[in-house]
Amino acid sequence: MSLLWPPLLCALLLVAVQGPILIPLLRRLKFGQTIREDGPQGHLVKAGTPTMGGLLFLIPVLVCLAIWGHFSAELWLCLLSFFGFGLIGFIDDFLKVVKKRNLGLRAYQKLIGQFAVIITVLFLVNMLTSRGTDLIVPISGYHWELGIWYYPIISVFLVGMVNAVNLTDGLDGLATGTCFIAFLCYFLIAAAEIVYPAISEVNYQNVAVFAIAMAGVCLGFLFFNRYPAKVFMGDTGSLALGGALVICAVLTKTEIILIFIGGVFLIEAISVMLQVASFKLTGKRIFKMSPLHHHFELSGWRETKVVIVFWLAGAVLGVLGLLIATL
Repeated sequence: MSLLWPPLLCALLLVAVQGPILIPLLRRLKFGQTIREDGPQGHLVKAGTPTMGGLLFLIPVLVCLAIWGHFSAELWLCLLSFFGFGLIGFIDDFLKVVKKRNLGLRAYQKLIGQFAVIITVLFLVNMLTSRGTDLIVPISGYHWELGIWYYPIISVFLVGMVNAVNLTDGLDGLATGTCFIAFLCYFLIAAAEIVYPAISEVNYQNVAVFAIAMAGVCLGFLFFNRYPAKVFMGDTGSLALGGALVICAVLTKTEIILIFIGGVFLIEAISVMLQVASFKLTGKRIFKMSPLHHHFELSGWRETKVVIVFWLAGAVLGVLGLLIATL
């Protein structure tokens, strides 16, 4: 637990210092967010708010890993997933905001890039660490060996989780706060692996430092992203956070536990899939609007209430995930 405070505070402070520099620059460059006209009408006032704030994440993570991490395969794998997905998000934001291409990257282009990143990461994890291709089934402790099937099955799940984080980034502070909770959970999981190294040969100190640095980044960004947001993270930030989250799950062999720790993200993604399926099959919508957070907004909840309730749900699910992981 001695790893907790220094990287957390360092990341938080570095984001806090960069914010007053980067946010006015993004505003001067007119890197503003466009708002969907068919969304909640209260969001229209957010049009023009600087986006691509995920750029604030880069330096703090690198500094924390350079100071408290050890140069090993796990460190490079964490950075590859974080930067790989973040780069896809940056290209998407760049095309939308700078090149004024409304949709940015096409859906198939995003997916090709995301699968290329995650498959590369998974193969390198298996080559460079003792991770293997098995899943640990919670409670039973059973090791479910998937062999070659591990790659396609887990790739689909992890890419889905990365995009679920992206879908959750629709209200001020929602994804930021929920990711903070998830990374704090993964710090605790990695810290437990340090205490009990027999669980795996992976260097969990690097995973712990990475997870708590990501938690610090989220907490620092929340100063600028809480309601009313001064900056949005954009796909640059949300995809980077998703990439960081899934590599923590892979290296700690907790992909199944991620269903609970990332439960809010998963529910948001499922709400979108149900909405699309229902409309295509029946012509009717289940929710007033998806993702789910917009449904509650259109039901009369204040934005801040939705965010706090979702944070609490994330905390409950995170604790549940931690409890299941220890059984």
